[in-house]
Amino acid sequence: MTALTPRLSELAAAHGVATEFWDWQGRHVDVAAETVLAVLEALGVQAQTPGQVESALADVEERAWRRPLPPVVVVVEGQAPEVLVNVPEGKEFTARVVLEDGRRRKLGALEREREARVMGGVTTVRVALDLGTRLPLGWHTVEVSCDQQVHTMPLVVTPAAIALPESLAPEGAQSWGLMTQLYAMRSAESWGIGDLADLGDAGAWAAGLGAEFVLVNPLHAAEPVPPIEPSPYLPTSRRFVSPLYIRIEDVPEVAYLSAAERQLVEWHADDAKRYLDLEFLERDAVWMAKEAALRMIFKQRRSLRRDRNFHAFVEREGRGLVDFATWCALSQVHGTWWRQWPAELQDPRSAAVESFREKWAEEVEFHCWLQWILDEQLARVQRDLVDTGMSIGVISDLAVGVHPDGADAWGLGDALARGVTVGAPADQYNQMGQDWSQPPWRPDKLAELAYAPYRDMVRAALRHSGGLRVDHVIGLFRLWWIPEGMKPFQGTYVRYDHDAMIGILLLEAHRAGAVVVGEDLGTVEPWVRDYLAGRGVMGTSILWFERDWDGDGALLDPESWRELCLGTVTTHDLPPTAGYLEGVHIDLRHRLGLLERTLEEERAEDERSREEVLADLRRRGLLRPGAGVPDQVEALHSFLTRTPAKLIGVSVSDLAGDKRVINQPGTDEEYPNWRVPLAGPDGSRVLLEELFTWRSARRLARTVARAD
Repeated sequence: MTALTPRLSELAAAHGVATEFWDWQGRHVDVAAETVLAVLEALGVQAQTPGQVESALADVEERAWRRPLPPVVVVVEGQAPEVLVNVPEGKEFTARVVLEDGRRRKLGALEREREARVMGGVTTVRVALDLGTRLPLGWHTVEVSCDQQVHTMPLVVTPAAIALPESLAPEGAQSWGLMTQLYAMRSAESWGIGDLADLGDAGAWAAGLGAEFVLVNPLHAAEPVPPIEPSPYLPTSRRFVSPLYIRIEDVPEVAYLSAAERQLVEWHADDAKRYLDLEFLERDAVWMAKEAALRMIFKQRRSLRRDRNFHAFVEREGRGLVDFATWCALSQVHGTWWRQWPAELQDPRSAAVESFREKWAEEVEFHCWLQWILDEQLARVQRDLVDTGMSIGVISDLAVGVHPDGADAWGLGDALARGVTVGAPADQYNQMGQDWSQPPWRPDKLAELAYAPYRDMVRAALRHSGGLRVDHVIGLFRLWWIPEGMKPFQGTYVRYDHDAMIGILLLEAHRAGAVVVGEDLGTVEPWVRDYLAGRGVMGTSILWFERDWDGDGALLDPESWRELCLGTVTTHDLPPTAGYLEGVHIDLRHRLGLLERTLEEERAEDERSREEVLADLRRRGLLRPGAGVPDQVEALHSFLTRTPAKLIGVSVSDLAGDKRVINQPGTDEEYPNWRVPLAGPDGSRVLLEELFTWRSARRLARTVARAD
């Protein structure tokens, strides 16, 4: 079948697969039938023939009748949730809800006409349970007893919206904070890579200037053996953390090292610190040095108290941690590409994997221990920042997805779709679209698993944070799926239950007392930003792109900006502000062959756009005529303070006057993405100790540290 028939379109719609969409230029696009068929296959639906389509549609219609209860129901606090239960006709049943705290409430049925259907020769009736409107927030369980069987269903009650911190609640209140790529932000004590102690020190410095948060790049786990993927947005796991960020000297068991062992640790430290002087970051070499030191420390005795804490951590993290640690151990034996492992090791629940885990128990324990050390150091950073007076502290960053051969792709099984990758449709910056090579969540499997993998991931990201930035938050509504073998622009959208995805995110954020910032840039359906704002999720506003896109494209006045957002001048996909002002991104894209127009045309358009912004700053009295780049950078940040944006982010790269591009979208090895260390205006390295003494850095920080 090559035609997109009405019945195939109906089947696609039933599974949330788009058969049409509007592109970035406002044009209507029909999705090719081949794309729809491939995406349906990735969802476990065969639809190659008319007969398969009819069978699949029948399956959709009958699915809700096959089981006594839905796999999960996610509702908003204060609303009366409708839970439908299927019971054999004439059979009595009892129902109750078991609250998260163990309390039980008996449930009755709503009085209304009952639907009925014959399933397997048995007439089944559908009854609506009356749960009322006073259920507390939390993860509860509905139990239905019928015919000597007990059926259960998770019931998740989520906040209608999350509240702002007290410091941001008053009208006109505004807070500022740092934005940093931690690996690039190094100190003299770093082992060649910025670590969690550096994060704490940078936050403490900023807190002294009135900062309320530090937004950090995703700290997700990378490969346990070289080569280590440099992009923090392509991790092996989003639930666990990269041990590259451990500050070795802060591990308590260092105190138990012998003199000879201490000497070895110092030797490894000196070896790693050599990489502070290189032009680009050397993750592989740094990790080899850190790993050697950490293995020595791991073998030291632990006090009874700390040993109990470690085992309590392992028990709390459960199967997810054990699977991750097992994948790490397997990777050291068989390599990190698990799809090339022996077939019996590709299933985390196989007897062969269990046998391996027993044989390599100490190695598995080592990787569990690394996560415990990271958990302790992350907790300390957040605690210290709050103690300095920050109202938010660390804002973690949650990447869109994971590496297709990583720990999550192995351990989460069919919760992630196979045969497709996540990306983005064509837009004005990438007219062929983008393929991020990451497997997406399967919306149907997430529901069957009661969203547990998603919840555990969000919960881990929020455990020691005062906030969470969700990269490409639109992906909680719909994601662009690209079938294997097809070009990025040949994909289509797949929808998710956004009420469930956002609701669970807000429930975990509410419990953590955290703010949520959604990166809502790019192609966004008009209603989505209103929905997110209505539920208390902040958006992301970048100064260069804040225009009246629904009108004439003119620059927005500062007072026209939205209030519920993180306002910034730049982002990691743009050069630092000084570099942007000098057009380094245009020259770089020209060298890499990424320009759609001639160099002269691109430069002219870029200069016109930048000059429009600078002229606006001069008109507002924020920038004097003839001012140089440093003054322009300050004026741009001063503009942010005139907006109602609740949060203002200042890049550490801007504090240093750095100009080099951090990440050039659309490239892989053509440019050293994510490998550029923090540098000054002349391109020479800048360590934190130096940056803290610079008057220019303090002056820029004071520009945004306005008094309310």
